[in-house]
Amino acid sequence: MENENSWSEIKNNLGEITNKIKEKIDQEELVDDLKDSFSNTVENTSKLLTNMLRTIESTVSDDEIKNEAKEIIQDINEELKNLIDETKNKYLGLFEDNLRQEEE
Repeated sequence: MENENSWSEIKNNLGEITNKIKEKIDQEELVDDLKDSFSNTVENTSKLLTNMLRTIESTVSDDEIKNEAKEIIQDINEELKNLIDETKNKYLGLFEDNLRQEEE
């Protein structure tokens, strides 16, 4: 009877370990998907802003309006750069915290 309990306990422990491994893999895949999605969003936004600048340059004839529009787009670009830097720093901080917790 005691032998059966030991095997049952081993089986349960193996099941728990397997589940933890699966959860870890799922979390890592989710993080990778989020990174890819974020990277694609940044790249698409960059292309959009570049296209807007080209369109303004080629279609707007009034220099004052053209310059104001360019300044607005450059301000948007600068804000996006700052947001990306802040997000990157937050992500790195979370990543470092998670590493420390795993080491403990």
